[in-house]
Amino acid sequence: MECPHCGGDLPVIICPECEAENPPEALFCCQCGERLPAAAPPELADRVLCPDGACIGILNEQGECSQCGFAYQTVLAEESHG
Repeated sequence: MECPHCGGDLPVIICPECEAENPPEALFCCQCGERLPAAAPPELADRVLCPDGACIGILNEQGECSQCGFAYQTVLAEESHG
């Protein structure tokens, strides 16, 4: 699937019934209506919670919070260098 704005490749889910491309958040195939396979839930045992005590977010691989956007890895790097 191609982005209509930049022409880059977009992630897709292929329908097991008709092999049509669908957006990753689709629950049903846009072509035939078949229910698409559910994505695997995230592994909760490995999650890292946001260090901001008031936030309920989880840090992604880049160290950024999913809720508040806090860049924890950047702060750690800055603290260790100076």
